[in-house]
Amino acid sequence: MVNRGQGIGLAVAAAILWGLATPAAAGEAQQQLYASLGDITRAPIGWVEFCNDSPKECGGGATQPRDIVMTPDTWRDLLKVNRWVNETIKPMTDKEHWGVVEKWSLPTDGYGDCEDYVLLKRKMLIDAGWPREALLVTVVRDKQGDGHAVLTVKTDKGEFILDNQNEDVVAWTQTGYRFMKRQSQSDPNVWVALDDNHPAVATASSR
Repeated sequence: MVNRGQGIGLAVAAAILWGLATPAAAGEAQQQLYASLGDITRAPIGWVEFCNDSPKECGGGATQPRDIVMTPDTWRDLLKVNRWVNETIKPMTDKEHWGVVEKWSLPTDGYGDCEDYVLLKRKMLIDAGWPREALLVTVVRDKQGDGHAVLTVKTDKGEFILDNQNEDVVAWTQTGYRFMKRQSQSDPNVWVALDDNHPAVATASSR
């Protein structure tokens, strides 16, 4: 069952976005708007096979990094896509779905696990004209230490997370997750480690 969050950090994120935060709060948030990138690392299990099966979703080669300019309209679009996918796709593990431990795929039959939610959200936004370079598949660990996938949206106001565990879009520091690795902005087939030393402030069960 998908556990939806209660929007922890949404008010803070909105305040930062629209300039409503106090100078002190904004200064503190500024320090953690973006995750620190580490060295190039291995792609998560299942990514290479997904790209072999769906080359259009992984192609394009190296490009210049691009961030989204966050506006009220783009914020609403992120909320809409995140909630629609979370409500439409039914949760099912890869073992139940495909008979294997790990398989990345677009949930065309209406069922999927966390990475499948991510792939569909990413595809919907790209198809709507959003730059691929700002939509980064990301691997995290929750507070129980379980692996989980989310979509990082990199903006001029910071990094925000689309997650099948939460109907709201929150700043990356407000998820309670430990960030492990994600796609490079300049190449979707290159993965970089994340230097995550922010404190966990919330949690959601993983599926």
